[in-house]
Amino acid sequence: MIEHPFNVPIAVIIFKRPDKTKQLLEIIRQVQPSQLFVIADAPRHDQPGELELCKATQMIFDNIDWDCQVYRNYAQENLGCGFRPASGISWVFDHVEEAIILEDDCMPDLSFFQFCQELLEKYRDDQRIMHITGNSYCVMDEQQPYSYIFSRYISSWGWATWRRAWQYYDFDMKKWDEIRKTNFLWDILNGDRHAIKNWQTILDTVYEKHDDCWDYQWMFTCWLQGGLSIIPTVNLVSNIGDDGTHTTIDNQPYLLRPAQAIEFPLKHPIAMVRNTKIDRQIQNDLYDWYPPLWQKVQQRLKRIFKKVPQTI
Repeated sequence: MIEHPFNVPIAVIIFKRPDKTKQLLEIIRQVQPSQLFVIADAPRHDQPGELELCKATQMIFDNIDWDCQVYRNYAQENLGCGFRPASGISWVFDHVEEAIILEDDCMPDLSFFQFCQELLEKYRDDQRIMHITGNSYCVMDEQQPYSYIFSRYISSWGWATWRRAWQYYDFDMKKWDEIRKTNFLWDILNGDRHAIKNWQTILDTVYEKHDDCWDYQWMFTCWLQGGLSIIPTVNLVSNIGDDGTHTTIDNQPYLLRPAQAIEFPLKHPIAMVRNTKIDRQIQNDLYDWYPPLWQKVQQRLKRIFKKVPQTI
């Protein structure tokens, strides 16, 4: 049960999708946060109609009808889908110690907010936890007695963190040039040569051409700190952004997966150990740039028939 006022700050990242933004705000209105941060990019000059769409999206936040401090960070020039979210999130943590962060196409179940609130408090001073996500890659079964698991992977489809974690974020990944010559990936990925090959390519690519992403840099940051991510055992946030820059049903098998409610009181794991089974699933589904032929066929069939991810 969410009590009003909801005192965890909520940050929303918007651009040019007024319909989806309005839908998200209707959900947030039910929570009635006491602080709302709005991060917006400016339109691109070479895209007809984008100025009007951006203005229409920003105007949605002009008439908040509950007691709420609204902070706005609207870019004057287009910063792109990499630096705009990164700089906006940094701006949020210039003001607050912790926050829930949602993009305009991520529609949470109401229990997501209570889930984040409880875990932000529980792990506030625990340096081992860097990230709390609302997006789940697994489903609850009789063998999984807890409400969430620990992972080495993050998801940015509705998440929360603290200033004490975000302070290490580096958009330019300056440490990669030196650390890629070491056994860093071998240690992080437990000697999985195939995963290492993939992540060497991913991080090299981001390091050299990082302008259109920010979340790979955040993953790298969490790994540098030896941090873990929390993943709920039911999916709390549905990403409906099939019109996104990078997000399509072909490259994101968890896109459009419905959001569900999680049961309270939460059942907390008794040991802080990452779930290797789910980490392997996430690696194969989302981060395998060089899958073998049999795996390509398997992944394609899974997307065609929209199979539910494996249980844990």
